[in-house]
Amino acid sequence: MMIQQINLLLAVLLTTVLIFYLTWSSQGKEIRRFVSPAPAQAPANTCFVSINDTRRLSLSSEPMIYFITPSYPRREQVAELTRLGQTLMHVPNLHWIVADDNRMCNPMITQLLPRFGVPFTHISSPMPEIYRSVSVIPRGVANRRAALDWIRANVKSGVLYFGDDDNTFDLKLFEEIRDTNKVSMFPVGLIGEYGVSAPIVKEGKVVGFYDSWPAKRKFPVDMAGFAVNVEYLLKYPNATMPFRAGYEEDRFLRSLGITLDMIEPKADSCTQVLVWHTQTNKKPPPVLKIESSVDSSLRDLLQQVSYMGMASISNSNGSHSEVIVIRLRKKPKLKSQQKNVGVKTYMSKDGKVTAV
Repeated sequence: MMIQQINLLLAVLLTTVLIFYLTWSSQGKEIRRFVSPAPAQAPANTCFVSINDTRRLSLSSEPMIYFITPSYPRREQVAELTRLGQTLMHVPNLHWIVADDNRMCNPMITQLLPRFGVPFTHISSPMPEIYRSVSVIPRGVANRRAALDWIRANVKSGVLYFGDDDNTFDLKLFEEIRDTNKVSMFPVGLIGEYGVSAPIVKEGKVVGFYDSWPAKRKFPVDMAGFAVNVEYLLKYPNATMPFRAGYEEDRFLRSLGITLDMIEPKADSCTQVLVWHTQTNKKPPPVLKIESSVDSSLRDLLQQVSYMGMASISNSNGSHSEVIVIRLRKKPKLKSQQKNVGVKTYMSKDGKVTAV
């Protein structure tokens, strides 16, 4: 009888230990899901910084907006940066930070950005290789992290905002976010199944969120749906975002220690859409096969297309590129103007001259 009781006690103890172990190990796995590892990666590199503002806009003492744009090489990159740059041209007191997913500084971007007259910083910030093979790539995280590091090292005040290069912005948005005290939020259009993602405001306070993919996030918002005061950011030197697609915004906002009552609703108490999550139909850049040498304007054009990453040129493989050359036939002269060059002409009844 005593032996049976001892065996029962040991079984209970072993079961209890096993339950505690499984609970602890599962919690550890859950924590590791959200805490980003420190993978080996090439460090971010500041390629170029320009403080020149050549737009001739009337400057004021209003806070500077640091507009962070993550980008990556693709054939639409130049087109989308150009479209965005020509929007930012109209925004005073703005510094544009373009963080490119590239190991090397892309000279194309360094040459493109000055065209808009906006003060800018160009950063090369490659994504760690271990994340390029996951099922859902956390694109833009390394870029935004690098931009945050640059702000912490070089900026003391202002407002930061994450704006993708394929999004669309109403100029009124910049007026709205410029006076952000801690963290401001506002609706983003063309998001998910609902067509919009937005904070819900009641009596001037954010009380919840409207989003088609809550996914147990405390702050289910889009990256384009909030702005942060730089002085407030600097109080949280470890605030960052994880390499986990879909949870970047939520974890970044949590790391800033904000609560619902701290959020500043913008865009007329979150009743207006001033930014849209538009997306370009992306295709891989083609390889164009040019078999013969090109001695016309096409040669320089194709070199420019290749430089911009819109296509690559090859004389041995790729899609056959047909060059159509239209040769115009010279207008024949009248018989009285013809020289004796061995070409016979005759005049038809309708008065047209034909060479035979």
